[in-house]
Amino acid sequence: MTTLKSARKGPEKADAVVVFLHGYGADGADLLGLADPLAPHLPGTAFHAPDAPEKSVNNPFGYQWFPIPWLDGSDEAEASAAMGRSIEALNVYLDKILADEGLTPDRMVVIGFSQGTMMALHVLPRRDKAVAGIIGFSGRLLNPETLQAEARVKPPVLLLHGDQDPVVPFEDMGLAGTALEQAGFTVYGHVMKGTAHGISPDGLSVALGFLKDRLGK
Repeated sequence: MTTLKSARKGPEKADAVVVFLHGYGADGADLLGLADPLAPHLPGTAFHAPDAPEKSVNNPFGYQWFPIPWLDGSDEAEASAAMGRSIEALNVYLDKILADEGLTPDRMVVIGFSQGTMMALHVLPRRDKAVAGIIGFSGRLLNPETLQAEARVKPPVLLLHGDQDPVVPFEDMGLAGTALEQAGFTVYGHVMKGTAHGISPDGLSVALGFLKDRLGK
């Protein structure tokens, strides 16, 4: 079992926790910087950001949750096996964060970016207890056809996507939202106009509003 390396920001004793899941080829530090503009508005919140389990094939300084065949020459079997390992590692990690912080899942929000969104939207609905919410930037829903049968909990979801994204097509936001709603999830959406594959100031502001609402801040 791989233990995910992680960094933390926030008060020693927290009453809520936000977990960032980074994108392909990045690392936890890439998103943990978002804690700085968010923290003043979310007092008492701890922010955690793990590194994905594998070194990135395309970026030796970054990490990946699973390889992407059309980007790195891997095959579908390798990608599926790696995702399975990452799912297991992420579940163990989330359990440990909650235990370490002394909090219940309803005091946690998970924020993903790109491949991190794919992980969040796959893992969180299949856990035993629902987190307070999921925020997904610039990602997609993997295996939408299995979601309804496999979802055990249905936390509210906020999807945000740039309409000029050249990496993960903007259309994937609508596909994910439709599949989630059909499976019984409450879904909110925000289009980051003129934004490529990234997080815009207006997108971060909408995410903050969702965080404040879900965590009672």
